[in-house]
Amino acid sequence: QVQLVESGGGSVQAGGFLRLSCAASGDASIRRCTAWFRQAPGKEREMVAGIESNDNTVYADSVKGRFTVSKRRADNILYLEIDSLKPEDTARYYCAASQRWCYGRILGPGSFEFWGQGTQVTVTS
Repeated sequence: QVQLVESGGGSVQAGGFLRLSCAASGDASIRRCTAWFRQAPGKEREMVAGIESNDNTVYADSVKGRFTVSKRRADNILYLEIDSLKPEDTARYYCAASQRWCYGRILGPGSFEFWGQGTQVTVTS
């Protein structure tokens, strides 16, 4: 099984920078696909970035150019760096993992069976 724990959220002024972390445990075979999602009040949970099974990265169009996802293999840490923060980035951010293979696509929440508790990001204007 997989356990995921997010950290690094907070309140930041528009234009600022934030780095989120996700500590993962469990066999690599059940986290072949990893991703970051976000959910704002009244909105559906959406995938913003991910690391595919071939180690390539994928981003939602809405965050492309500002978000950077990476992974540190030594201790299984997944990162999400957010630059030039906008008020519309305000949401709770979750990391997710799946034992299924994934390649080159933005996926829905149903594609991931393991989730962290989330970390809140609030952007002020």
